[in-house]
Amino acid sequence: MTREPRSPRSGVRPSGGLGPLGRRLFAAFAVVALASVALLTVAALVGTDRGLSSAHQADRQRAADQVAAAAADAYRAAGGWSTADLSAARSIATGAGAVLTVRNADDEMISGGSGAGWEDEPGMSGSGPGHHGQGAGASAPVVVDGSTVGSVRLAFSAGSGSAGRSVAWGWVAAAAVGAVALALAVSWFVTRRLTAPVVRVASTARALAAGDRTARTRIDAPGELGDLARAFDAMADDVGHAEQARHRLAADVAHELRTPLASLQAGLEELRDGYADPSAARLASLHDQALRLGRIVGDLGELAEAESARLSLHLAEVDLTALAVAAVAEREAELRTAGLTVRTAPGPVALLVRADADRLHQALGNLLSNAARHCRPGDAVTVTTSATPFEALVEVEDTGPGIPTEELPHVFDRLWRGARARSAGGSGIGLAVVKELVTAHGGTVTAASGPGGGTRMTLRLPRAAPHGSWLVPGPGVEPRLASQANTPRGI
Repeated sequence: MTREPRSPRSGVRPSGGLGPLGRRLFAAFAVVALASVALLTVAALVGTDRGLSSAHQADRQRAADQVAAAAADAYRAAGGWSTADLSAARSIATGAGAVLTVRNADDEMISGGSGAGWEDEPGMSGSGPGHHGQGAGASAPVVVDGSTVGSVRLAFSAGSGSAGRSVAWGWVAAAAVGAVALALAVSWFVTRRLTAPVVRVASTARALAAGDRTARTRIDAPGELGDLARAFDAMADDVGHAEQARHRLAADVAHELRTPLASLQAGLEELRDGYADPSAARLASLHDQALRLGRIVGDLGELAEAESARLSLHLAEVDLTALAVAAVAEREAELRTAGLTVRTAPGPVALLVRADADRLHQALGNLLSNAARHCRPGDAVTVTTSATPFEALVEVEDTGPGIPTEELPHVFDRLWRGARARSAGGSGIGLAVVKELVTAHGGTVTAASGPGGGTRMTLRLPRAAPHGSWLVPGPGVEPRLASQANTPRGI
């Protein structure tokens, strides 16, 4: 993952720094790492100390046992303590670095010594035969032919075993320092890895807010951070597309309004300056331009409403078959005035979808008005409803002149008009409204046209499970359950 140097526009942080979130994360990681290392270090020191103490005590006890065996041999050879030669026992004790004390069975000292730097532990005196000394001493009974005839005690120096403990503690301390350094390094690395995508997303957001519509994070990170970066880039792409669409819409609207406005302005100036008589034909022409201007403005208003339909839908379960019949009934007069024959082929009685009935009624009405505008007198328009296991379909098919193949991909684009649409005076907005409304319901709308003419508009919507019987409404009335016939609409 790469980081960029700070730039005046994007505001990306320097590669070596951490933001507030990064500092908090690093501090949290460091505290956890230091606490863990400190706990493990203390446990290692305590365990090492106890282990070394146990090992040293075991060595002392072995030395005491060896001295006791040597003293027993001397006792056996001399027949008693008075003439026993304890030099061998003293040699073993001296080799072990201890001072030897020998006592008889009555706990009377036979041989012993002490000096500077030696300790006779309190637990070593006053104990009976067989007592093992604690701390820096050890004792063992002297047994001859199964009888205890005395005891030996070894007193070790106060610093005995400290050298091994110092070495062990030194290694533990060095390991702790290394573990802390490694933990801090890993914490820094992980913090950088976690915060770098967030910092990059924030800097890209600032660049977008400053007007740079090409700014993208372009981060390929695993997990949720990668998902965040990719989602942000997708959102930035959508913002860019929306911005381009807004510019195109403004340009298209200006172009569409310019022609009728120019005609109105020229005609009115001629009438004002006396270059033309205010005849009925002239006034009718100006009135037609005003009507065209009003129709364009109205269509633009419908398109704006359709684009915001996702936010204003009042969803309920409606019968698509009944809705299609109602839309045909409402537009039948318009279709017959255009010289068209209207047919309906309703499908299932309860073709249920979850939708806003008014919005779908508007979409179907636009499809029928589009057919009335572009078909020839004598053509037929057929509205069919059908169903698949998961979709409800409405098809509006006509026998008109059809749509050229090269124009089919653009028929639902806003303000786009084909050659026949321009001659028919269309605004290029009606089908765009249909697409927006159907998309807002989670459906699709497609157009198909054969080489011999005729156009078929197919509207597809997800089906809803049936919950009861439905009433067939009149024009402009939402289909409703029979049980709800006397209840308010509730939207």
